[in-house]
Amino acid sequence: MDNPLIVQGDRTLLLEVEHPKYRLARDAIAPFAELIKSPDYIHTYRLTPLSLWNAASLGLCADTILSALAAYARYPVPRHIEAEIRQTVERFGQIRLYQDRDMLVLASAAEDVMHDILSYPSIAALVTEQRSKQHVVIPSALRGVIKQELLKLGYPVQDEAGYTDGEVLPLVLREGSEFSLRTYQKDAVDAFYAGGSLAGGNGVIVLPCGSGKTVVGIETMVRFGMATLILTSSSASVRQWRDEIIARTSLAPEQVGMYTGECKEVRPVTISTYQMVTHRASSTGQFPHLSLFHERNWGLIVYDEVHLLPAPVFRMTADIQAKRRLGLTATLVREDGRETDVFSLIGPKKYELPWRYLEEQGYIAEAHCTEIRVPLTTELKTKYMQADERQKFRLAAENPIKINVVKDVLADHPNDPVLIIGHYVSQLERLAQELGVPLITGKTPHSERDELYSRFRRGEITRLVVSRVANFAIDLPDASVAVQVSGTFGSRQEEAQRLGRVLRPKKDGRGACFYSLVSAESKEEQYAWKRQMFLVEQGYRYEMKGADVNV
Repeated sequence: MDNPLIVQGDRTLLLEVEHPKYRLARDAIAPFAELIKSPDYIHTYRLTPLSLWNAASLGLCADTILSALAAYARYPVPRHIEAEIRQTVERFGQIRLYQDRDMLVLASAAEDVMHDILSYPSIAALVTEQRSKQHVVIPSALRGVIKQELLKLGYPVQDEAGYTDGEVLPLVLREGSEFSLRTYQKDAVDAFYAGGSLAGGNGVIVLPCGSGKTVVGIETMVRFGMATLILTSSSASVRQWRDEIIARTSLAPEQVGMYTGECKEVRPVTISTYQMVTHRASSTGQFPHLSLFHERNWGLIVYDEVHLLPAPVFRMTADIQAKRRLGLTATLVREDGRETDVFSLIGPKKYELPWRYLEEQGYIAEAHCTEIRVPLTTELKTKYMQADERQKFRLAAENPIKINVVKDVLADHPNDPVLIIGHYVSQLERLAQELGVPLITGKTPHSERDELYSRFRRGEITRLVVSRVANFAIDLPDASVAVQVSGTFGSRQEEAQRLGRVLRPKKDGRGACFYSLVSAESKEEQYAWKRQMFLVEQGYRYEMKGADVNV
């Protein structure tokens, strides 16, 4: 059978890139398989319990998954893989949590399932009473812990224990076509809200950068009408959320507070950063600002850029499972491997749209990705060969020839707004000086950052050199070119976020260009393909070209 997909016995899927049915097969398996390798001709996906449970949370059944595999498989799906898919998907919902008066009850669909999980000491230790062979009681305070422990054992919990209503906060969206929801934004909120039933109120919405995740968060606030705590990635993002909420809703400015290092306002809607709530005086000290979770009777907590959630916030979230929890992200990829904690503590994936779909609909800009291989000078190559592994990466990342390549890219885009993004501040300082371009790093005062961003939006400046502070939630809608000169090793999420800086649709319909500068024949090449994996999974392809420079 002439199909592009090979389903292997170790749960990996091999997909032939040059096959005519490649795109159809890729789109069919993307909801339930995780991309792990993306060389030029064969992409490797893997079926994992989490990828299958997230698919089940979106309503996919085992028959749908198996039909997709059969439709594009070159050879029959191995029998044991078919059985494993059915067994894994069917485990979703076999264990439920529900509230019975003031007690939390864990219920199993079958007696043997409860017998199985109670055989584990880590679960038995959490049980205070066994009501029947299928029902046990656990303390309400352990709602998050039991979900984490059961997920480790391969049992995702259907949490139907409900929520405590927070402080009432009536609000509506302002009238006007400019504030109307796009169809997919409404669909995303509907999926999370679930008609106000116990099936809703927790989970993650996955949408591309530039697709309006903030609007989705605001509409969710309107649906529930309760005091809301919003955690995001930076102080700049805090201000953007505040401005959007005031502009788009009936809330007055004094009802929306910012809790940052500069001001600590606790209002009916309060916005803070992960860095702020996890700040402490020493590595062994307390986290004084985690008390923000209890400062008001919050009815909803929004985790913006949920893939960045730090460990102390995970621990706090485990303790507040009776609060409604919304995660927003462009990618569920976490470099620390804690996707399972997002699933168990924030909730399963409730809605996702492929990046390419929104591009085809004109909601995000069409993007062209190019990797430019930059040679090392003879002198730098000698130094590189003598360095240790970590130093090799930095030497390659800061390759000084990249400055000339950046100049060439700028010359090719004389009238386009360009962001030059990198990881190492010393490299960015040299670039800014050499190019005569403003620089924004973590040390740049917020007032100066805001002024430079404003000037960029107004078109007064068309080039900015920015560090990692611009990776997330910076609204620069007219930026159409991004040049990445260095990155955080093999971070897939960072690659996606950096492309996201230029994906907002342009008024004149222009596309977006993303250039990644990589030192040839170096460690940077290995990290580059790993960084690109998530975007390749979304349907983007990198054109490879050599730098036109002399060494």
